[in-house]
Amino acid sequence: MKIVVLGAGAWGTAVALSAAQHPAGHQVTLWARSTPQASSMQALHENRHYLPGIALPPSLQLASGDALTACTQADLIIVATPMAALRGMLTQLQGSAAPVAWLCKGFEAAHGAHSAAGLLAHEVCAQVAPALRAGVLSGPSFALEVARNQPTALVAASEHAAVRDTLVAAFHSPSVRVYANEDIVGVEVGGAVKNVLAIATGIVDGMDLGLNARAALITRGLAEMTRLGVALGARPDTFMGLSGLGDLVLTATGSLSRNRNVGLQLATGKPLPQILHELGHVAEGVYTAPTVWQRAQALGVSMPITEAVVAVLEGRLGPAEAVGALMRREAKAEG
Repeated sequence: MKIVVLGAGAWGTAVALSAAQHPAGHQVTLWARSTPQASSMQALHENRHYLPGIALPPSLQLASGDALTACTQADLIIVATPMAALRGMLTQLQGSAAPVAWLCKGFEAAHGAHSAAGLLAHEVCAQVAPALRAGVLSGPSFALEVARNQPTALVAASEHAAVRDTLVAAFHSPSVRVYANEDIVGVEVGGAVKNVLAIATGIVDGMDLGLNARAALITRGLAEMTRLGVALGARPDTFMGLSGLGDLVLTATGSLSRNRNVGLQLATGKPLPQILHELGHVAEGVYTAPTVWQRAQALGVSMPITEAVVAVLEGRLGPAEAVGALMRREAKAEG
């Protein structure tokens, strides 16, 4: 299978590495937006900026320049850009005959006439490339561990059976299990909201509030995630799977989580711009949180933890004030 991965960040590189080492002998091309970055990877045989110390296999081809040229005769195209760049990339790929899957997790920031409350990735695709056979590859996965061939389980979600089957054939291997799922709405909501909840968990842990607080936050966060997903048309059981509970637990508790790290730093009182500058990578939860909250408000869905995270990110509440506001909420029945 000829696979092209568009985007040479940490996750795009890890996915390309996994496919290139697949027992089926896939022909894999990793495309970088930056020509100097592609040249550096070619010379050093590693992506030193995003995955230092991980060797790129000789079979992995590197490309830059025109993305459509790199996708010529591809059997599968993987879009590994951040959420903010997805619309532009799908617009370029709208005539593709090959299946397309994205890796980004989030809601597109609301802007212009696209949507008053922001869109999930499949909704963006429906606007700009409705004829594409498309889907998402998601689930609990740190790029570094995938690049090291450590055991990982992912979800291939699409309304098209052929897309799900292609993703399974491309990535299911001795180190990566890929489960198919028709519920693309639920898989995308889980991937988006868990980043926001990971910031909240980082704040709780950074304030040293204890394991009871962490468990409560993750559990009630899962309830928020499920409420929003069901309101958008997802199946409730999806959120008990890899792209819901699995991804939430990983991102909220794992030391490699960028979003959790943002929360840890916010708890110290460090300004958000400084945190993001020092992070050096995209933390999708920071950009997704306001849009998740806007979408929830438009649907009449209660998401108090998300609301508190947005207030902290916008500087309207300090971390301690946000926790206090959550704890003072009126008593209610669970469920």
